[in-house]
Amino acid sequence: MDETACRAAVRSRDSRFDGRFIHAVTSTGIYCRPSCPARTPAEAHMRFYPTAAAAQAAGYRACKRCRPDASPGSPEWDVRRDTVARAVRLIADGLVDRDGVPGLAGAVGYSQRQLERLVQAELGAGPLALALARRAQNARTLVESTDLPMAQIAFAAGYRSIRAFNDALRAVYASTPSDLRAAARRAPGPPGVIELRLTYRRPLEVSNLLGHLVATAVPGVEEWRDGAYRSTVRLPHGWGIVAVRPPHDGAFTVRLRLHDTRDLPAAVARTRRMLDLDADPVAVDTALADDPHLAPLVAAVPGRRVPRTLDPQAMALRAVLGQQVSTAAARTHAGRLVEALGDPVEDPDGGLTHLFPTAGALVEHPEQVAAALAMPAARRTTLLALATSLADGTLRLDPGADWDEARRTLAALPGVGPWTVETVAMRALGDPDAFTATDLGVKAAARTLGLPTGGAALLRAAAHWAPWRAYAVQHLWALSPHPVNQLPEQP
Repeated sequence: MDETACRAAVRSRDSRFDGRFIHAVTSTGIYCRPSCPARTPAEAHMRFYPTAAAAQAAGYRACKRCRPDASPGSPEWDVRRDTVARAVRLIADGLVDRDGVPGLAGAVGYSQRQLERLVQAELGAGPLALALARRAQNARTLVESTDLPMAQIAFAAGYRSIRAFNDALRAVYASTPSDLRAAARRAPGPPGVIELRLTYRRPLEVSNLLGHLVATAVPGVEEWRDGAYRSTVRLPHGWGIVAVRPPHDGAFTVRLRLHDTRDLPAAVARTRRMLDLDADPVAVDTALADDPHLAPLVAAVPGRRVPRTLDPQAMALRAVLGQQVSTAAARTHAGRLVEALGDPVEDPDGGLTHLFPTAGALVEHPEQVAAALAMPAARRTTLLALATSLADGTLRLDPGADWDEARRTLAALPGVGPWTVETVAMRALGDPDAFTATDLGVKAAARTLGLPTGGAALLRAAAHWAPWRAYAVQHLWALSPHPVNQLPEQP
């Protein structure tokens, strides 16, 4: 880290750097986000760390005023594809809590010792310390946003004893769990529901973000109800329901109904990835505005995000269902598949009925797939080939997946072309540089802007949009009057 730049960011209270680094103060023993409104300390007392875990390891506790644990995550981890980035994404998804550091090392293909060395060298803390910092944050979220008994919260957050839970929150937040709950002054909410606010970096354009999710919603799995996008999600310990309301005052209000509260880390991480909340819109817009074709679009609507997904495997299967058909037809096909093979869920707050079927369910019941889907036999063959690849682990789309390897595996499947590969890369893998050059909407927009429309020629013209071509796609799609670009009317 460039300490001169870090000091400048702290002095100017620049919120763009929140989540990029941690600012600690030796005279108070606390650490803050760069934009903390507290009095700026003397430079001699400033210390800088790449992560909250590193600051905690150095003996600092979290600021009660700026809540550094609630800041957006570093945008690096959504852009980078190296081993450390893959490990960080898996830690955020809760893999260390479920399988330990050995499980994390196996997921990224390194020895435990080598992985710990790589992560420690770059982030100032090892994988376990990062997971423990995340565990304390999840525990605080449950304490402040639910009425669950403290003992249940302790075990749901991953602690093996009440004492360890109490000690961790005192060390990190200088407060007991009871004090944190009392300070939150939360009005009682619906039983079984966790409500939280997910922050982001401004600017943010919500029309194509929630608009895309709603316009492509699969019946029974997703819906727009009472001004919120709602979706079921398959989580490591059970099912969940996520409800997202349009942002207000710098944050999305999200309600989670979880079958198992241990799934809170995964649910929050997947919701943040779906909404692309850790992106740096200023960096993206600045890069895209250098192109004279895109500059007017970026100036008119800054802060576009890439709508991703809660379930990468389901997104890949839906991409095949959507090949060469309209959005409405793709939704119909997916809805029939859900009715045939989806797992039922209980939704006391709305009309959601099922989880999207697993890849394994499709492989085990090919006859039901054929009965449910009135589509060419070749496309059903492609769907089942993809499902087999996902079910046996040949194709990985989880947060720790290798993006290049996933592209190669997808492209080798029968009936999978560039559009499907890049759609999966964009929305399931979260690659910010995915580019659907053969998409009809992208080609129509290119024609409007005076760009070449041929696949290879358009790829060459778009080369200097890297590494943000997925964001360029959102601007290109927005030139068409399509429901994916429009936020539904509020009730």
